[in-house]
Amino acid sequence: MRALRQAALAAVLLVFAACSTAPRHGSTRTTLPPPPGTVPDAVPRAEPRSSHGNPPFYEVYGQRYQVRASADNYVERGVASWYGPDFQGHDTSSGERYDMYGMTAAHKTLPIPCYARITNLSNGRSVVVRINDRGPFVANRIVDLSYSAATRLDIVRTGTAFVELRTVGPGEQLPAPAPSIVAATPEVSAAPAIPAPVSVSLPVATPVAVPAPVAVPVAAPPAVAPPVVAPVTTSVALYIQVGAFADPGNAQRVVDRLQSAGVAHVFSVASTGSGQVLRRVRVGPIGTVEEFDQLAAQLATLGFPEARLAND
Repeated sequence: MRALRQAALAAVLLVFAACSTAPRHGSTRTTLPPPPGTVPDAVPRAEPRSSHGNPPFYEVYGQRYQVRASADNYVERGVASWYGPDFQGHDTSSGERYDMYGMTAAHKTLPIPCYARITNLSNGRSVVVRINDRGPFVANRIVDLSYSAATRLDIVRTGTAFVELRTVGPGEQLPAPAPSIVAATPEVSAAPAIPAPVSVSLPVATPVAVPAPVAVPVAAPPAVAPPVVAPVTTSVALYIQVGAFADPGNAQRVVDRLQSAGVAHVFSVASTGSGQVLRRVRVGPIGTVEEFDQLAAQLATLGFPEARLAND
């Protein structure tokens, strides 16, 4: 019986690995035809938990993943990737066929199926997807998007992007899009209020004859195109969180250790969660996925493999 269970688990893991290897987007992303029109957002609805893809835990490439019991109130920031034609028509972890033109996604631990709003933090674009697959099993990637979802978020060209993932349920008010990491457009201050004119009685002056002005021809000003008004976005800085510590001394020792190892821009910040004051050790801000990958790899070699993008 034990051997049968191990064989069944190995088969499940093989499905996960087959459906979610990396990199998914491959080298064909620049030659793909565009999706057929604008694919609408997935609409959250009540669905039973899938009989496939929801074991209590599973292992891929030596890493164990615990499948969450619920998708409620889940928020995560990190790097998104996408997968396309190489997986078109293949079985997903839920047993459904992958449709690159659908509005779907893969996640390592959220229950299948569930729904999430994905926001590209570099441009503020967002989509709602249905999560029906497992992956991506690549370091520092939190979600794999379908081709249509990646196209709407403008991720296809770059292959990856910083995103925010927020789960949504049936009938829930969709959260406002996350702020963008694009530099904020300066806000224009409102013009000061101009007081109403005061009525003043003045003596009537004696009329004086004034010669008519001489008309002087003036060249017409050159035509100027109206200025292009860029949308106003709220900027947000992104940081890698190394860890959270109840003991401020432990937090400072981690800061000192990282600084001694050559990691720049390390600091700790106090925050309150669940009634407890914690010191969160962070690195940053960071501006690109490449910089994030390099820092995450460096932190892993220093004994902090769980360093992730901070959610605030």
